[in-house]
Amino acid sequence: MPHVTGAMTPDPAVDTHCPYCSLQCGMALRPAPGEGGAEVVEVVERTAFPVNRGALCGKGRTAPAVLSSQVRLTEPLVRRPDTGRLEPATWEEALDRVAEGLAGTAQAHGQDAVGVFGGGGLTNEKAYALGKFARVVLGTSQIDYNGRFCMSSAAAAHNKAFGLDRGLPFPLADVARTGCVILVGSNLAETMPPALRYLTELKESGGKLIVIDPRRTRTAEQADLHLAPRPGTDLALALGLLHLVVAEGRVDEEFIARRTNGWPEARAAAMAHWPEMVERITGVPVPELRAAMRMFCDAETSMVLTARGPEQQSKGTDTVGAWINLCLATGRAGRPLSGYGCLTGQGNGQGGREHGQKADQLPGYRKLDDPAARAHVAGVWGVDPDTLPGPGRSAYELLDALGGDVRALLLMGSNPVVSAPRAAHIEARLRSLDFMAVADVVLSETAALADVVLPVTQWAEETGTTTNLEGRVILRRAAVTPPPGVRSDLEVLHGLAARLGWEKGFPTDPEEVFDELRRASAGGAADYSGITYRRIAEEDGVFWPCPEGREADGASAKPAAAEAGGAGQAQGALAEPGPHPGTPRLFLDRFATDDGRARFVPVSHRPAAEEPDAEYPLFLTTGRVLSQYQSGAQTRRVEELNRAAPGPFVQLHPRLAERLGAAEGDPLAVVSRRGRAVAPARISRDIRPDTVFMPFHWAGEGRANTLTNPALDPVSRMPEFKVCAVRVERMERAPG
Repeated sequence: MPHVTGAMTPDPAVDTHCPYCSLQCGMALRPAPGEGGAEVVEVVERTAFPVNRGALCGKGRTAPAVLSSQVRLTEPLVRRPDTGRLEPATWEEALDRVAEGLAGTAQAHGQDAVGVFGGGGLTNEKAYALGKFARVVLGTSQIDYNGRFCMSSAAAAHNKAFGLDRGLPFPLADVARTGCVILVGSNLAETMPPALRYLTELKESGGKLIVIDPRRTRTAEQADLHLAPRPGTDLALALGLLHLVVAEGRVDEEFIARRTNGWPEARAAAMAHWPEMVERITGVPVPELRAAMRMFCDAETSMVLTARGPEQQSKGTDTVGAWINLCLATGRAGRPLSGYGCLTGQGNGQGGREHGQKADQLPGYRKLDDPAARAHVAGVWGVDPDTLPGPGRSAYELLDALGGDVRALLLMGSNPVVSAPRAAHIEARLRSLDFMAVADVVLSETAALADVVLPVTQWAEETGTTTNLEGRVILRRAAVTPPPGVRSDLEVLHGLAARLGWEKGFPTDPEEVFDELRRASAGGAADYSGITYRRIAEEDGVFWPCPEGREADGASAKPAAAEAGGAGQAQGALAEPGPHPGTPRLFLDRFATDDGRARFVPVSHRPAAEEPDAEYPLFLTTGRVLSQYQSGAQTRRVEELNRAAPGPFVQLHPRLAERLGAAEGDPLAVVSRRGRAVAPARISRDIRPDTVFMPFHWAGEGRANTLTNPALDPVSRMPEFKVCAVRVERMERAPG
């Protein structure tokens, strides 16, 4: 469907990528005639890109709608003291106000009184520049990003077990060729529909699919076996399966002895979770547990893929660790067509933390408290390592500190008024700030609270790289000229840095920024130094680590070509001479630990931070729907998507509806210890009777995150979005 937009570049069809989820589907944009001679742009299939092979979901097809000047920001806005309203301003006035607000706060209260909050949709170049700006120009440790709410628990577990975190340690195409997949807490049929084809191909080739989800989702309908545990019990379920692996003699002792450490402790922890105990905790019958274990072990190759379901818990790191232990104990890791992987959510959730937005990391996945890492990055930046601040607060902790220790905030590409847990509290913290500036494409609910709003370019109007769920670095290309009043985030940071005394060091050309990122990442875990724009374009993306002219340290001693076609090719030697080919498959020869061996981590089940009781007798779990994305700031501005998903709802089982006296469409109030949300009933047998579900895309009275619990995982600092205790109350329908 074509959409009115700005002027097209001369190229009649420009290859680029979707702005939404972590698949980063390939697409092309081309001009088309519109009504009344207006210029429009339409999306065209790009069948050659290997991830989606031309397929797009409705969000991707309609993405150009947000390019329209009718729905997006086209000029800076400044809040006028006399009226209290946001009103148009010049760029010079707006940037001056931001620089004064940030500098004035730092001067009055210290550098850590200024916070920076980024987004998992920012390109690698923008994420890198934002982290550098926070630490070099502002000198603040208070920076984090909404990717902390995405896959931080999986990242922490990855690092503990394997020494390296990349969403998938293999290309997505390998999923279709394995023997069995356990998919935990993912509804990819709605969250990333083009990826469903890999599960379809898996089944067509004789493979098995096990889906673990409290709801019978569109994805669960495709499964050979669907397990529906109580929310918050995925950890017990994984431990129960590992117990059965040991009890039935399915352990791969040779793999454990040759390639792992720590098995005796992990085994002992798992054996304390016998099947009948796990059934009582999870509600999953023992025969179903046995069937799942046998299906997984009977296949010659198997994978476990997790998503936000098990990860967005106050024990998410341990939960993912238990699933990794299952893979290690059965020899399903570090081998072709086997392993553990995380289905990243946001478009650049992976790259966004690799290069400096995360509170404790420097570019290249370097640790901020590592003296050698500080020295390397400081050398690239041309500053004294001692001037770099240390690690700061995690995302929720930073938001919770607003108006207290942190009194001014620069926010780019995030909408925490809708997306943060305990959202009413976070909205109040944002309102309590002395100063807030927001750079965004649209006037989101968060931007509407700002003192200054800066209109910035979006996906089709700018060039830059992102890193998809496979670790494939891809290139978005500018296809559309933005409206005259819009600037890029790089131009915003350049303008602010200049006003704050840094005339150099913040270029506006994305390729120049990427070349500096390459130098900063060189030698780090996420080494991009061998990746260039030209290579990305020629190879349909390059998998990191990809050092310049040498093999990847700590990943696989024999990385395969950038898109190796078969598992056998993954063991092939480097082609000489030539550049490093990238690493599509990690860990085939060694894990990224000091001794090259994977580490079992012993874990035990514990309850959710908040369990149902007499006052709040039900579980609430949250998630996405097919036609909206994240906080909905962009997709809620697309008419076609709103027709398909017009608003929030409460999904509940017929037995619960009968107890409440509720009919389809009746308004229901869902109440937790943090607040109240109201939405119409959607009655379905596809959910457990003790659980209700709400999508989290909407603001207002239907805001699901008003209810969610900010209890944090002790390692990843991930909030417990996926489970909290609630009660449901039927309300009277309004007249008419």
